[in-house]
Amino acid sequence: MGTFLLLTEADVRRVLTMEELVDCMEGALAQYSTGDVAQPLRSVIVVGSAGFFGVMPAYLPTSPALGTKLVTVFHDNRSKGLPSHLASIVLLDPATGALLAMVDGRYITEARTGAVSAVSARQLASSSEPATLAILGSGVQARSHLEALAAVRRLTVARVWSPNETHRSRFASETTGRFSVEVHPARTAEEAVRDTDLIVVATNAVRPLLMNAWVKPGAHVMAVGACRPDQQELDPELVARARVVVDSRSGALAESGDILMPIRTGRFGEDHIAAELGEVVAGKVRVRQSGHDVTLFKSLGMAVEDVASAHLAYRRAREKGIGRELEL
Repeated sequence: MGTFLLLTEADVRRVLTMEELVDCMEGALAQYSTGDVAQPLRSVIVVGSAGFFGVMPAYLPTSPALGTKLVTVFHDNRSKGLPSHLASIVLLDPATGALLAMVDGRYITEARTGAVSAVSARQLASSSEPATLAILGSGVQARSHLEALAAVRRLTVARVWSPNETHRSRFASETTGRFSVEVHPARTAEEAVRDTDLIVVATNAVRPLLMNAWVKPGAHVMAVGACRPDQQELDPELVARARVVVDSRSGALAESGDILMPIRTGRFGEDHIAAELGEVVAGKVRVRQSGHDVTLFKSLGMAVEDVASAHLAYRRAREKGIGRELEL
């Protein structure tokens, strides 16, 4: 029935650069928010008490690109020597529906999440001057965000905190100087965040971890965890204070506890969401009104990001002769 290209994680790493991925995500977000993408809300199945399985399809007519991501989140995987987040992306030919490629999606999920946050920093941060960075978390998303933000901003210093002292110290020692920035471990989350310009929340927290009182005027916050309606990683006072931008309104209002739970308690309404990030990219909405505004990008991840990233990897792999051709 034809052949398809198999791209492993190593293949994807060889063909994708963070700089190109940030630009790719910027374009994909704009396409989504201007209505030039077909993407239903992802379907999620709870797998007993072990984890979640999600199906995320999207069609980008402009590329054109068609595909779906199959993603699992099993937090106990760490004890088995496996990543907690695993994924595969299937690309189909938009003209025939035939299988084009099977692409490892674990690294794509890691990299595109950081790249989308970098788009938010490029569009929403208070200035383009050198910035200080705080990262709450020391896992793969912490690394991805450090690389992505360093690709769009000159960082003067970064401070990292995670609950495990060994993990945060190791993160700092392994990443210092790698992206032309000094990385220092912080003793507390507050110590990491105070007086920083850019703040990343990339932990497994399901209860508020980043407090409003720690965040200085003018800061830009990027929150990438707490992806279920009953989970929060942000102080509701911070969410209420901030100019809130999301990747998808429909997704945020279905899945983000950081937004849904304050709405349910009457702290603010659905109109507190100022814009989708793609609307900002497309110039349809201006979110930041002054240098004192706190801006917040709440990221849940979208299929359009995965399919666009996988399609970019597929094109670059074809150009460079990378990957393994298999017969179906």
